This record gives sequence, C-alpha cells and structure tokens, in this order.
Amino acid sequence: MHAWPASDVPALPGKGRDLRIHDTATGGPVTVAPGPVARIYVCGITPYDATHLGHAATYNAFDLVQRVWLDTKRQIEYVQNVTDIDDPLLERAARDGEDWTGLAERETALFREDMTALRMLPPRHYIGAVEAIPGIVPLVERLCDSGAAYVLDGDVYFSVEADPHFGEVSGLDTETMRLLSAERGGDPERPGKKNPLDPMLWMAAREGEPSWDGGSLGRGRPGWHIECVAIALDHLGMGFDVQGGGSDLAFPHHEMGASHAQALTGEYPFAKAYVHAGMVGLDGAKMSKSKGNLVFVSTLRREGVDPAAIRLALLAHHYRADWEWTDQVLETAVARLERWRAAVSRPDGPSAASLVEEVREALSDDLDAPAALAAVDRWAALQEATGGTDEGAPGVVSRTVDALLGVAL
Repeated sequence: MHAWPASDVPALPGKGRDLRIHDTATGGPVTVAPGPVARIYVCGITPYDATHLGHAATYNAFDLVQRVWLDTKRQIEYVQNVTDIDDPLLERAARDGEDWTGLAERETALFREDMTALRMLPPRHYIGAVEAIPGIVPLVERLCDSGAAYVLDGDVYFSVEADPHFGEVSGLDTETMRLLSAERGGDPERPGKKNPLDPMLWMAAREGEPSWDGGSLGRGRPGWHIECVAIALDHLGMGFDVQGGGSDLAFPHHEMGASHAQALTGEYPFAKAYVHAGMVGLDGAKMSKSKGNLVFVSTLRREGVDPAAIRLALLAHHYRADWEWTDQVLETAVARLERWRAAVSRPDGPSAASLVEEVREALSDDLDAPAALAAVDRWAALQEATGGTDEGAPGVVSRTVDALLGVAL
C-alpha cells in the first residue's frame, strides 16, 4: 500500500534539540534520544469514513515529532498501518449496501489527500492489515505453541497473564480496564475466557464475512492488536523509540500490543515511549464516528478553508490537551495565517536570529506548539509595529515555520 507524497522540509542553520515528551507508561517526561535512525509507529485509520479533525490532531502531533527529529539531523523510520478489515468497516459497508473493499479503498484515498493537503510527512512504510495477514498468522501460531494463547470455539485468544508487564502501559486498574475493554472492541463478558481481559488474536470465519487462510488456525481474520504488532516487529523490531496514537488507544490497543510483542520475543519493552494525543470535541462531546459529531478535513477544504489555517488551528492546542472545535478556533487560525503571511511578505524585518531557537526549544519541550506559535506571533507583531532592516529575516521565519511547524507561508 502506498502512502502520500512528502513535502520538502527546509534545512535550518544549526541543529535541533533532543525531544522530551510525556510517556504514558511512566506518567512523566522522558528524553527520547534515538540513534542515527529514529523509529516510530503510529496507529492508522479504520477507513470507513473520512478524516475528521480528531484524526488530524493526532497525526499532526506525530508529524511534529518527525520534524523535531529531522532538525536533529536524524533519519526516520516511520511506520503506519491501515486497519482495512475490522467490524466497523464491515458494518458501515453493510449499512450502505457497499462492497467493504471499495469503501476501504475510497476512504484511504481521501485520507491520503487530506494528509497531503495538511503537509503531514508520510510514513516510510504504510501497511494495510489485509496485506499483513501472511506475517500475522505465524505470530499467532507461535503464541499458541508457547502457551500464551488458547482456542475458544475456534477463535484464538491471547492470555494477558503470559506477559508479566501487562498493565504497565496504561497503568489502569483491572475494573477500569474491563469497562474500557467492553467499550473499545473487547468482549470481557464472553463465557469460557481465561481472563475477561484476554483479547482476540484470530477470529474464526463467520458466515457472510471475509476470511483468509490461517494455516493451523483455520480460516478467519486477525484481531486488532496483533495486526499492529506484526507490522511494527517486521519493520521496526523491539524497543523502537515511540508508539503513538490518540489517548483512547492507550488501553486496550497499546497495552495489548505491548504484551503480545513481549510474550512473543521475551524482550521488554516493546516501545521506549508511549505517546498519546488528546481528544478533539464538538458540541460538548468527543468527536467520534459512532456519535456522528464530526468535522471533516475534506469538507473544510471543499468549503475553501486553507489547509494551512486548519493546521494552525490544530497547533494552537497542546497535543495532549482535550479541546473543542468551534468556529472561533478556525477564525483565529485564519487571522493568524494572514498576519504571518503579511509579515514575511515584506523585503526585510526585525532580526529573527533568536526565533529558530525559540521554536526549537518550545517543540523539544513536549511538543509545546502553542509556545512556538506565540514566538512567531511576537516576531510578526514587531514586524507590523516597527519593521526592521534585516533582509534575511522574513526568509528565516518562513523556513522555520515550514520546517518545524509544517505550515507553508
């Protein structure tokens, strides 16, 4: 599966700083200092609807991670999946009387268009769950052979007790995990499971649903968590630098995925840092496909909203914060974009020598994008109030905003 084209990232003078970022597993900041190649896995979409602003905010956060790393002169091995077979996709296709493969392909294509418009840097490896199945089956078979998995009425479940580190990613108590499991795709009430929290690794074929050859597992399709584990292990290996996604993925998805990988390899940890973005709300509730309270990136683009303004609206909020989308949020972003573009359009301006370091410092401190925006705002205000004589300043500002914030002025 192909990703989307990469926009050019200008090189800035000097060198960026190592990233300190909040790690869900430890509950505090950690310094992520990769080797020459930084490794990151970000969980992708289930393509049964278009990209909404909650998605965009999440991918914007991990785009900033990439930009900070690029500024430290590192290469990046970025992997993202597409869950192109799952219950929600099949349910939406059935509801609309549409072939599920056509729905997945159409919405994945629209996602690519949105990511391109927002200038999100693409993954090096963009892998669909379906194409990963040949690599998933052997992993499930290994878990069965080692006693870390068991069969229940033809379905294969992972035993969470097989990983002594289970629970360390999310840090949640058992009752909370059980409630979230029921809300987020698990089946804690199913009779016969060894532990209510045990997640499914392989679902035996159901009548009228697609299935694939699972070797000794029989025909079926993979569970949600093992999909990402197989892709990450194949392209990144154990101990990669950052596992990323929205905060609703900390449990069960990232918790279960870590345990799968750790039980498979006997190594710990699966990822060095677990980083989660906050939720974007609308009308008092988290944006979600199930609620239908969504603002789509593609809709805003069709209405003529500049994608750079959409990106600035996302950047105005700290990536870990939960926040609400309103008309005022967008209006503020549009006005900011106009001020910045007017400021850099002049032939000279006040010195911007310190601006690069101000933006670097803000982003290296847990991706503090609002502080980075404030630094550019101050330069733009000075430009408007007094101007300056530095002929290179507007170009420095423009390249800094492009390279580190992904906004083309």
